[in-house]
Amino acid sequence: MPTLLHLDASPRGDYSISRQLSTAAVKSWKDKNPGGKVIERDLTKTEMTFVDLDWIMGAFSAPAQHTDSHKRALAISDELVGELLAADVVAIGTPMYNFAIPAILKAWIDHVVRAGKTFNYTATGAEGLAKGRRVVVAAASGGSYDAASGLEAYNYEIPYLRHILGFIGITDVTFVQAGGTMRVAQGQVSSEEFLAPLLQQVSAAI
Repeated sequence: MPTLLHLDASPRGDYSISRQLSTAAVKSWKDKNPGGKVIERDLTKTEMTFVDLDWIMGAFSAPAQHTDSHKRALAISDELVGELLAADVVAIGTPMYNFAIPAILKAWIDHVVRAGKTFNYTATGAEGLAKGRRVVVAAASGGSYDAASGLEAYNYEIPYLRHILGFIGITDVTFVQAGGTMRVAQGQVSSEEFLAPLLQQVSAAI
């Protein structure tokens, strides 16, 4: 059964441009894959933990050696890794915070980029174990940081996501950049007008 993992990282609910785009991506995917399964993961409603000593000790030791503290630390990581590896396609909706990804999305990445699960170290370097998946990222930002803006050097979000996903073997990644959302917030353009071309891009990408 085709499976899509839907991730959202914005806390702005229905006002979020990135959420509207990722939701549209899911709808488009479901239209193209009737009967397909969607795994919903709202990161803002997930009791996310951060990598700590118990996580590190558990992740780099054999399961037979895990203490209860190791198991508790790795529980959310196991769940998130399982969701990622169960999916054929991943749709991510995320804002840009201070030119990079939100902390909650970074926490998700730290949990799923895991030795022995999504990558392995080999004699020639790291090998991604999540190959064959496709990712579509709807990235919203108050300002515009694409090539046409002249401010692309400020955008650390897209290069980082491209690199870290590639590290675990996912190289088929499409970014839909929703730059300039401040114009919507300030009433300079309607959300419908702003979203129209982006929704087309999302539909084509998914």
